[in-house]
Amino acid sequence: MEIINRVPTLQKAVAFTFDDGPHPIHTPQLLDLFDTVSGRATFFMMGKQMALYPETVMEVHARRHEIGNHSYSHPYMTQIGLDECERELFDTDRLIAKITGVRPTVMRPPYLDYNLDVHAITDRLHYRVIGALNGEAKDWGTPGVDHILEATRKQVGCGSILLFHDGFGDRSQTVEAVRILTKELTEEGYRLVTVSELLQLSES
Repeated sequence: MEIINRVPTLQKAVAFTFDDGPHPIHTPQLLDLFDTVSGRATFFMMGKQMALYPETVMEVHARRHEIGNHSYSHPYMTQIGLDECERELFDTDRLIAKITGVRPTVMRPPYLDYNLDVHAITDRLHYRVIGALNGEAKDWGTPGVDHILEATRKQVGCGSILLFHDGFGDRSQTVEAVRILTKELTEEGYRLVTVSELLQLSES
């Protein structure tokens, strides 16, 4: 049972990931930022948000970013029945495939709440389960741009997976922090890739 927070690689590549979207304002803003630096990201989307904003899902896919499964309604997976847990993932999986034509291969458990029972389900669905290194950034709590930057910079390195949020509430701090980070990292020679692209660089 493994949650992947970092990919072992000597290549200067990092994966930016975004949870809880899509959002009709913040998600497109992030897409524009990644266009500016010729980078790509992974968006771990919630099914119920996708149902509200399918056009935003399509835009993410059309602009060649990755979409991962983040459950349908964002429950603590270990605190619901296994049938319900499977339905949360399966319904979202089906919705992603319906909108984009592509089935997701990565997922992130809400709250990173995960155990062997949930693993049995994700394994059956052939998911790689993705965590992140910069949980202390806590951008979901709008702690200020400087805090998000400081906590994230400490975790940047070859193969780092970085977590932010584009869904729910005011995400302007996140957008600004990501704008600064993507510019900094590309100037330092990092490639900004999707989680699946980063996994392909694994040297372990």
